[in-house]
Amino acid sequence: MEETLKRTPLYDWHVAQGARMVPFAGYEMPVMYESPIEEHHLTRRSAGLFDIDHMGQVEITGPDDTAFVNKLVSWDVTKMEKWDAHYALMCYENGTIVDDVFVYRLPSSWYIVINAANRDKDLAWMRKHSAGFDVTISDESDDTVMLALQGPKVFELLDTINEDTLGDMPRFSAARTTLGDVPVLVGRTGYTGEDGVELFYDLEYAVQLWDAILAAGKSAGIEVGPVGLAARDSLRFEPSFPLYGHEIDDTTTPLESRLGWACSWDADFIGRDAILAQKEAGVPRKIVGFELLDKGVPREGYEVAKDGEVVGKVVSGLYGPTVDKYVGHAFVPSHLAKSGTEIEILIRNKPKKAVIVKRPFYKPSYR
Repeated sequence: MEETLKRTPLYDWHVAQGARMVPFAGYEMPVMYESPIEEHHLTRRSAGLFDIDHMGQVEITGPDDTAFVNKLVSWDVTKMEKWDAHYALMCYENGTIVDDVFVYRLPSSWYIVINAANRDKDLAWMRKHSAGFDVTISDESDDTVMLALQGPKVFELLDTINEDTLGDMPRFSAARTTLGDVPVLVGRTGYTGEDGVELFYDLEYAVQLWDAILAAGKSAGIEVGPVGLAARDSLRFEPSFPLYGHEIDDTTTPLESRLGWACSWDADFIGRDAILAQKEAGVPRKIVGFELLDKGVPREGYEVAKDGEVVGKVVSGLYGPTVDKYVGHAFVPSHLAKSGTEIEILIRNKPKKAVIVKRPFYKPSYR
């Protein structure tokens, strides 16, 4: 039976602009408009606008909301002040990953952004573990539009349609403001390696704000344009940001995925004990970045070999437009995970020379 795909409220806009639409996480989404490489470079040099309304948003309220969220996610949210934002993980009891999320501490609630493909699973997980906590879990996804605007010219552009100076916001914080007459929750967050914002607002203004941002760029002489899924993937890949189903999933732990920094070990979150036990026993495998030395494209699922023996598997690989190299991520035994280690990627069963390199391939501009 053919799957019925959902559409974001910007679907008609994308089609009218000639975007190539593809299935993604249960949605029909734009993979590209004209050139994924040009959309990638546009974001790095100026400003790229992303329809990410397939993502999910969950609001948690109630007397026990802080205690509940602190149990649910790997970061100690009691350390967060109002309007702070932080990356975190939700883990199973065995230490593997349910999802990676962004957590926003709003004045009277917690706002958690979840991955589109994991929406139903995540909500079920949250509700299962809310027993004993006086909280209300509200799925705001269908009534909320989510956009991302990323790149070095973002705040210059936003200042033309906003009375506040959003560039004064600290990185990883949030605020409420008005953009082009639209009330918006702004997070100084994103997943491209560039500075920028993620925007949350009511469904009724979906196209209005999108058009206002593009029109503001044209009026101010600031280059801005829509960006599809292909460039979105290469932009997140170069700074080595994980994507669920690739670098992380329900078979990987934070330590194997080098995400221990997103875990507060003094917080009693679900999965903590299992992860600490793995830390004490020794992590058997780790994710690495590699650069292909021979010609070829290192695609997901290709085997990794060392001295003729298969030792791992590629979980993501592509051409990095900014670094101008064919690079990838793979899991290998920990003793092989050092930079400079020579490996082979089996492309159509033919070994291609590669070398493990330091991650990230591209250092985020805000670091």
